[in-house]
Amino acid sequence: MIIGMGGLLLAAAPVFSAEPVLPDPVAFTNSMELGDVRQAEKWLDAGMPPDFLGSRIGSGLMIGAWEGKLDLMRLFISRGADIDLLNANGESALALAAWRGQLAAVKWLLERGARINAPARRWSALHYAVFSGHAEVADYLIEQGADINAQSTNGSSVLMMAVYEGHQELARKLIEKGADRSPKNDWGDGALEWAMRQNRLEIARMVSNPEEFNIAVAKPKESWGAPVRSLRSSKELENLLNIRETLVKRGYSTDTVDKRIAVERMRIVRADVDRAAPARAATLEITARRGKPQEQSAKMIQDEPAKAGYAAPPATYFGKPKMPPKAPVRNY
Repeated sequence: MIIGMGGLLLAAAPVFSAEPVLPDPVAFTNSMELGDVRQAEKWLDAGMPPDFLGSRIGSGLMIGAWEGKLDLMRLFISRGADIDLLNANGESALALAAWRGQLAAVKWLLERGARINAPARRWSALHYAVFSGHAEVADYLIEQGADINAQSTNGSSVLMMAVYEGHQELARKLIEKGADRSPKNDWGDGALEWAMRQNRLEIARMVSNPEEFNIAVAKPKESWGAPVRSLRSSKELENLLNIRETLVKRGYSTDTVDKRIAVERMRIVRADVDRAAPARAATLEITARRGKPQEQSAKMIQDEPAKAGYAAPPATYFGKPKMPPKAPVRNY
């Protein structure tokens, strides 16, 4: 009878789920940015997947690379984290380390087999290093085999990133190392067009031959379109800048908010480079028939980009998009 009772009690015992205990994504990111290895170990021991994604930046490995915290990176790799995992923006741990200029993290990742080159027409770690002006990181990536002529999602080259941000010495170094100066993105813009739009004549001279440069400088400035602002604003960025200003006034550290500003700024710039066609010069076209002035008409004609990019905004492009040519298959 006692055995029977025990059997009944055993049968009635609750069955506990084996589901892992997951942290709050915001709390996870905050803790990982602080480099809290012990807390990471507790979450992992409780069943958290090693590639768990936080509220910003990405996984624990990605946050470690972004912050340059090698201990955190070692922990997540030892627990099975994917070294080449991409976040929602298509960024790997290597790309994030390159963006922040974390040379030690870049070296650590490459020594452990991180993929140095992104697939065709994707943002690469070298794009990020050059765009953010980290010459030492860019040099190391190139030495280790980074594709110096890699193109982003809309075909913008690594050299064009240096031009976009006005990194003249980096542009010079890329050219000296053999960077191709001729590629144009899906909007028909290349390094020369970007340099002229930003009125960076020294860079324009570097990325063109004498004949091309003379033709370019002879054109009216308006023909190149409006300069592209490298720091277009957003509501999130404005809020972060206001928070930073308040912290400065109160004498507090701005390290955390500065990192969030960097993330938001890169998001804005990527959106501009990937999707936005540059402003073009407009022409006033007037038509009339002799003897019938009442039939006169006028309209503004906006110059179209040389190519209709497949990523053209729906509000400004109508019709069937022209897809770019297929990129050659590369083996990495």
